[in-house]
Amino acid sequence: MSDTGLARERQSEVRQKALREELHELLDVVGPAQLVDLLLERAYQLHTTDIHLDPQEAGLRVRVRVDGLLHDVLSVPPELAPQMISRVKLMANMNITEKRLAQDGHISKQFLEQQRDVRVGSGPTSFGERLVLRLMPDSRRFRRLEELGLDSDQTDQLRSYLRLPYGMILAAGPVGSGKSTTMYNCLELVNDETKSLVTIEDPIERRIFGVNQIQVDQRIGFGFVEALRGVLRQDPNVVMIGEIRDPETAHIGVRAARTGMLVLSTLHANDAAAAFDVFRDFHVPTMLLAETLQLVLSQRLLRTVCRHCKTDVPADPAAREILGLDPHDATEVRLARGRGCDACFQTGYLGRTGVFELIAVDDDLKHGLYAGLPRGELVKIARAKGMRSLVAAATRKVLDGVTTVEEMTRVLLVDPVSGPPNEKGPGDGVGGIH
Repeated sequence: MSDTGLARERQSEVRQKALREELHELLDVVGPAQLVDLLLERAYQLHTTDIHLDPQEAGLRVRVRVDGLLHDVLSVPPELAPQMISRVKLMANMNITEKRLAQDGHISKQFLEQQRDVRVGSGPTSFGERLVLRLMPDSRRFRRLEELGLDSDQTDQLRSYLRLPYGMILAAGPVGSGKSTTMYNCLELVNDETKSLVTIEDPIERRIFGVNQIQVDQRIGFGFVEALRGVLRQDPNVVMIGEIRDPETAHIGVRAARTGMLVLSTLHANDAAAAFDVFRDFHVPTMLLAETLQLVLSQRLLRTVCRHCKTDVPADPAAREILGLDPHDATEVRLARGRGCDACFQTGYLGRTGVFELIAVDDDLKHGLYAGLPRGELVKIARAKGMRSLVAAATRKVLDGVTTVEEMTRVLLVDPVSGPPNEKGPGDGVGGIH
């Protein structure tokens, strides 16, 4: 690690220590029960996505996830930890006496003058019960496609496909990559008083006026499949399935898209092309998939350089190689970097943006699906049509000063020595970004 990196890490530790001391003082004053409310309020102020309450031999370890990374903020003594756990479970309407089995709960409460929802999951560990709180995002944020990080040409392409009367549009990516937020934005765009819109979700993350939103409940056997079957008999124009998790949901979703409705959904897949393999694994007939799948987008979230301490530095040879720049070019290229300040926890980053790749299932790709071409060949077809990969999209944001090479390599697993694997081709590299 460089001297600058070590200094930033030390500064971050100092900032976190100050925050821990503050919360410990509150713990002594208000007790663990009231501290939960204060912790949740503070977490929303920091735009935290998750709070982890991890039991350890020395007590309860409390961490918050900000911009994708966990930060230690509090250590609760062993004698006080059960009270804090019980407080959260009571708020979430969970069984406080059951500590042997995993449970799910939900908190709906006013924080920062706005009604907020928190999803709570519990489970046993060797040192006691563990809780993870998922803080549902602020419904006032990220309501336009442009706010998500899509480039203008990608925004235009997505908007054009959302105007189709039927078919399936998918958002693919790992957990926490922003898929649901993207689908909510798509739903807002197709929300029309002349249409019937229905969602099937677990959980409902954002309330949308004019949309019939259904919460599944596995405890009573009302899952995605059961909900979807019922919805298809209710004359919908647009159906959003929170997630395609199993073969039966995939089959019903594809058949719904074939019968004349627009289906929006998310899928766990590493990239857009991997979605084809997932449907093949689910044994969805190739003909149905080719006929109904219209657009697949894959996405990741990258931390953005803190605007309060942003500076610029010359690109070193390693960065040039990763970005596809000519290492022998004498032209100086300067890249953005955050020095670290109180606003960003001394990390140099504040907030996140998305990077996207979009694959439109045109006639050539349909023929490739009919022919049973492997994923690699389908990617070649998409790139020949101008598909820009995740790495190429991230490269553009690095060169535009939005994020850093280090963040790009961390999230997209780009080899800092040899550069992005299998990323050479039309639409990739600096010269191919458009």
